[in-house]
Amino acid sequence: QVRLTESGGGLVQSGGSLTLSCRASGRTYNTYTIAWLRQAPGKDREIVAIIRWDGSRVAYSDSVKDRFTISSDNAAKIVSLQMSSLKPQDTAIYRCASTPKYTEDFSYYLTEDFNSWGQGTQVTVSS
Repeated sequence: QVRLTESGGGLVQSGGSLTLSCRASGRTYNTYTIAWLRQAPGKDREIVAIIRWDGSRVAYSDSVKDRFTISSDNAAKIVSLQMSSLKPQDTAIYRCASTPKYTEDFSYYLTEDFNSWGQGTQVTVSS
């Protein structure tokens, strides 16, 4: 079982940048896909980026493409989400989650496809 812990959230002004980290522990982490998801109050949860642990495949939602970058460091067991040009609508709780699936069509992921979740980190973007 993969265990995930996020860090790096906070308050930033519109147009600013933040980097989130998802640290994994567990023996089989390198066989998983890691996703970053977010949920704002009153809105559905949204997958914003996914990556195979070896970094060979990545994908982004249209809402963050060209602004966010997901990357993995297998040696450190960390998946990072670099967020730039942040907008107030990026405000949400961000969580990382692992899944054995990989598809770049985010509509195919169900909640039960994710077998480990981090606790979440708050990102607030002020206007």
